[in-house]
Amino acid sequence: MLRRITGFAVRRPLVVILAWVAVIAAGFGIGTGVFANLTSDVGTVPGSESARAEQSVDDAAPQPDTITSVITGVGASDPGLTAALTDVAALPGIAGVSPPLPSEDGGAVLVEIDLAPGLEDDGEGEATAAAERLEAIDAGSVVVAGGPLSEVEFADTAQEDVARAEMLSMPVVLILLLVVFGGLLAAGLPLLIAMVGVGATFGILFTFSQVTGVSVYSIQITTMLAVGLAVDYALLMVSRFREERRTAPDVREAVLRTSATAGRTVVFSGLTVAVALAGLVVFNDPFLRSMGLAGSAVVLADMAAALTLLPALLAKFGHRIKPSPERDENDGVFARVARGVQRRPVLTLVTTAAALVTLAVPVADMHISQGDPRMLPTSTDTRELWSQLGTHFPEQARWAGDIQIVASAPAASVDGLRTTVEDLPGIESVEVVPLSDDLTGLAATPSGHAEGQAAQDAVTTIRELDLPYEVQVGGDTATLVDYQAMLGDRLPWAIALVALGTLALLFAFTGSILLPIKAILTNLLSIGAALGVVVWVFQRGHFAGLVGADGLGYLHLTVPILVGAIAFGLSVDYEVFLLSRIRERWLAGDGAAGSVVAGLQRTGGIVTAAALIIGVVFAGFVFGGFAPIKAIGLGLVLAIALDAVVVRMLLVPATMTLLGSRNWWLPRPLRRLHERLALSESAPAGQDEVPAERGPALVG
Repeated sequence: MLRRITGFAVRRPLVVILAWVAVIAAGFGIGTGVFANLTSDVGTVPGSESARAEQSVDDAAPQPDTITSVITGVGASDPGLTAALTDVAALPGIAGVSPPLPSEDGGAVLVEIDLAPGLEDDGEGEATAAAERLEAIDAGSVVVAGGPLSEVEFADTAQEDVARAEMLSMPVVLILLLVVFGGLLAAGLPLLIAMVGVGATFGILFTFSQVTGVSVYSIQITTMLAVGLAVDYALLMVSRFREERRTAPDVREAVLRTSATAGRTVVFSGLTVAVALAGLVVFNDPFLRSMGLAGSAVVLADMAAALTLLPALLAKFGHRIKPSPERDENDGVFARVARGVQRRPVLTLVTTAAALVTLAVPVADMHISQGDPRMLPTSTDTRELWSQLGTHFPEQARWAGDIQIVASAPAASVDGLRTTVEDLPGIESVEVVPLSDDLTGLAATPSGHAEGQAAQDAVTTIRELDLPYEVQVGGDTATLVDYQAMLGDRLPWAIALVALGTLALLFAFTGSILLPIKAILTNLLSIGAALGVVVWVFQRGHFAGLVGADGLGYLHLTVPILVGAIAFGLSVDYEVFLLSRIRERWLAGDGAAGSVVAGLQRTGGIVTAAALIIGVVFAGFVFGGFAPIKAIGLGLVLAIALDAVVVRMLLVPATMTLLGSRNWWLPRPLRRLHERLALSESAPAGQDEVPAERGPALVG
C-alpha cells in the first residue's frame, strides 16, 4: 500500500507538489479567518443542571453583556466623568449606564455599562465605542474590559502567541536541522512540511469554526502539535532516505525503500497519536471534543504530507542530498548506554521508576478551576481591570460569580429556601430575584472563594434538598461541580478507548503482546511526572516567575486532560520510532540483547534530535501569554524530555532486557491475527530487514 502511494508521488511529483501548494494557499489564505471566529468559552457541560439553569434564566430574563470600567484620579461627581457617561448612554447599542460608584478609599470610581441584546458581533463595535469615550476622560487612569472586549483580548492574545512561538522556535529549529543533516536542502524539507502542517491546521480549524465554536486555546495547541509532528515525521523520513542512499544510488528506489520502512513507522506513529487525541471526544465538553477531532485531523494531515509531499520532493530534489556516513551500530554513545543498562536492569528500572513517581506526587494535590484574569498577560486590559478591582473594589473582584438557584415557584414561595441556603456553611448572603410569575432566581454569595470546597459543598447540598418545587443550581461554582463530575464519569471510558486503540496498533506494529503493555505503563510514568512538575510550578508557584507566570493555586481545567492526551500520543510516537529499529534487528537475527543495543544506537541520534526540535517548538509556547498554554507547553516539554532521556534510554532497555526473548512472545492464534492486521511491505532489494518468517519468533 505504501509503495503504491509513494510510487504515485515519485512518478507524478509535480502533481503532488501542486496539490499541496493549493492546500497551503487555502490554509494561509482562507484558513486564517479562524482568528475572527475564536471563543474563550471552555469548561461547559451541555445538558448538565448548571447549563439548564443558565438557559432557564436566559429564557425568562436575558442578561445583557456588560463592560466594566475603573477610573482613578476623579470623583464620582467630576464634570468630565458625568459628561462622558452621558455621551456613552446616548451611543447606539448601549442599554444602560450605572451611576459611578466611588471606592471606599476615594481613589477610584466603578462604572458598569450594559449592552443591548442582539447586537452584531456580540456588540464588539458598540463596546469599543463606549471604551474609547471613557478613555478620553482626563483622569489618572481608565481601564475598560469585560464582555466582548475581553473576548477580543483572548483572541488577540492567541494570535500573538502563535506568531511569537513561531518567530522564536523556527530559527532554532532550522539551526538544529542544519546541525543534524549538514545541508540546507535536507534541513529545509522538515520545515516545509511544518509549514504545510500549519496551513492545514488553519484550514481544518476554519472548517470547524463554520459549524461549532473554536476555542482560543485550540489554535495554539493544534498549531504547536502540527509543527512538532510535521518536523518529527519529516526528520525520520529524510534521515532514513539518506541512509538508504548509501545502498541505492537511484533516488526513486531510495524513496520507495524509505516509504517501506520509515513510512510504515510514520503510519503507525500518526495513528497512535490520532487515537490518543480521539480519546477526547468521549468527554461531554464541546471544547475537548473539538480538540480531539481537530487534533486527530491535524495529525493525519501531517502524516499524509510526510507520506506524499515529502516523497515527491525527495524524488524531485533528493539527488542533491548526500547519503549519511556509515556508522558502526555496535559502537556509539547510545549503544554503550544500552549495554550499561543491560548489566544492571533491575537497579535501573527501580531507580528510574522511583524518580518518576516522586516527580508525580504533586498530582495528588491538583486543583482544577475555570480560571480568572490572572491567566492573561499583565499588559491586557482584562488583567489590569482585575488588578484595579482588587485594589479599589475588593468586594467586586469576583471572577466566579454567585451560586445561581432557579426555583420553579413564585417569589413569595421561596422564603424557606432562602433561609435554608443562608444557613449553609460557606454562604454569606442570598438575594431573591423574580424572573417571571412562576420562576424565581436566588443569588447565593459564597463567603469564601467561589470555587472553593465550601461553595462546592453548598451546591451539592442545595441540589439534594427535598422541596415541593423543582430547583436547578447554576453559576460558575455549579458549572465546575458538573464539569468535575463529567470528568469522573467519562475519564475511565477515555482511558479505555485510548489504551485499547494503542494496544491494537502497537500489536499490529510489533507483533508482540507484552511490548504494547510495557509501552503504556512506562509512558504513564513519564506523563505523571510531567504533570506533577506542572502542578508544582503553576499551582504552587515554585519558579513560576521564570516562565512569566504566577502561582495561581489551581490548574485550568483543560490542562491535565490535554497534557495527558497529547503527551501520551507523543510518548508512543517515540516508542514506535525505537521499536521499529529494534524489531528490524530482531527479525535480522541480532538476538534479544543485541537488537536492543543496535536499535537504540540506530535511533538514538535521530530521536534525540526529533525530541529536541519538538521540545523547542513547545517551549515557544511556554513564553506565550495564556497561563494555560504556558502550562500545557511546559508539561509537553517535560514529557518529551523525560520520554527521550529516561524512558527511551533507561526504562525501555531495562524492561526489554528483563523480558528477553519474551518481548516477542506471541500465541499462535494471535500470530495469525497479526499477519492479517500488520501493515507490511515487500522488502526492497538491499533492505536489511528480512521477512518475519525468516527471523526468530517465539510462538505459543
